[in-house]
Amino acid sequence: MTHHVHIIGGGLAGSEAAWQLARRGFKVRLSEMRGSGEMTPAHQTDGLAELVCSNSFRSDDDTKNAVGLLHHEMRRLDSIIMQAGEAARVPAGSAMAVDRDVFSAGVQRALEEHPNVTVVRERIDALPASGPTLIATGPLTASALAQNIAKATGADSLAFFDAIAPIVHRDSIDMEVAWFQSRWNKGDGKDYINCPMNREQYATFVQGLIDGEKTEFREWEADTPYFEGCMPIEVMAARGPETLRFGPMKPVGLDNPHDTTPDFPQGRWPYAVVQLRQDNKLGTLWNMVGFQTKLKHRAQVELFRTIPGLENAEFARLGGLHRNTFINSPVVLDRELRLRGAEHIRFGGQITGCEGYVESSAVGLLAGLMLASELTGKPWSPPPRTTAMGALLAHITGDAEAESYQPMNVNFGLFPPLHDVKKKARKEAYTDRAKADFGEWLASMKSAAT
Repeated sequence: MTHHVHIIGGGLAGSEAAWQLARRGFKVRLSEMRGSGEMTPAHQTDGLAELVCSNSFRSDDDTKNAVGLLHHEMRRLDSIIMQAGEAARVPAGSAMAVDRDVFSAGVQRALEEHPNVTVVRERIDALPASGPTLIATGPLTASALAQNIAKATGADSLAFFDAIAPIVHRDSIDMEVAWFQSRWNKGDGKDYINCPMNREQYATFVQGLIDGEKTEFREWEADTPYFEGCMPIEVMAARGPETLRFGPMKPVGLDNPHDTTPDFPQGRWPYAVVQLRQDNKLGTLWNMVGFQTKLKHRAQVELFRTIPGLENAEFARLGGLHRNTFINSPVVLDRELRLRGAEHIRFGGQITGCEGYVESSAVGLLAGLMLASELTGKPWSPPPRTTAMGALLAHITGDAEAESYQPMNVNFGLFPPLHDVKKKARKEAYTDRAKADFGEWLASMKSAAT
């Protein structure tokens, strides 16, 4: 059998890409390390598309929820992940949860029974020198291949504690309290949003960081040391009560125009400041600078909403710190997920910097469609940025700020904003627009393929 495409990694993204290509008549060699005598520290079986953590694909509401909208779009593209998920579904209210064993078995059976797919249990240690290839090895990429990817992408290392700062929706920040200013008015003077604290607020906040409930590292993460540049904020806080005021919460050079801090007269420095930096080109998402943390998610929401200006904050994602493997996609990949300088190689799934089962599957699906278009000589047009798939793809391939690129779940902050819609109706308006635009895109793609 001649294999036209080599997919490395039999997780959610690799399985989805293999399915999309096989259905379009391409021969696929799907290489999966598990089952060859190798195992990752987190997997329990050698089944394709094994769900390592939760058994939930999150909300299935496609009228007001971004991930539910992503479900909708994947179903319209005949996703094997969605099909197997439906067959393995268990009660979970409005969420889509599955029996993980039934789900994995369903994906594996569909691929092994397809005449165009050959599943090979083997470990791949290097990027292939030629031939259409998709790397979908996920956050637990084997050491030898990770080192090879690092060499190809110019990264120093891909195995590290991924320091994730919380990301806030811009329209949930109270600008009657916060203000735009760069320290000492450098740059254009408005590169940061600043949330001020007085002495009492700061002391209470620091104690909350120290006392807050935290997650524990898993056993296989424990031997990866912190980097000084991504120290959890609660670890810094424990070093001394003034540590944060001389670190990420330093107030010098920031004049508060609102006079919300009684410790200082009008227009002078607050006692401490939480800074947020723009996280995407649309300006809809802002990350909390230096706030990587292992506080549990509920503790983060409760504590971070005590910050002046963030009392009603809505979070696109919360902070975290864990072992991960992902590439700086906005820098090293082109708009079709190809590795710059080695265009026969594409990346898909979590290794591109998306977060979550459904997002990983969706990026694998898109990579498969891109490969199919390229191999048939058909024109490729990405889904519009107003759709869930298009917004996620745009974030990965260029909308995100490369210097602060972090793994991201799909959320409405990635979509082009709707300014003329009232906030209460905005989520439904996003999904209505997305469905209409996705339908037009899908029709045009089908027309181009005939």
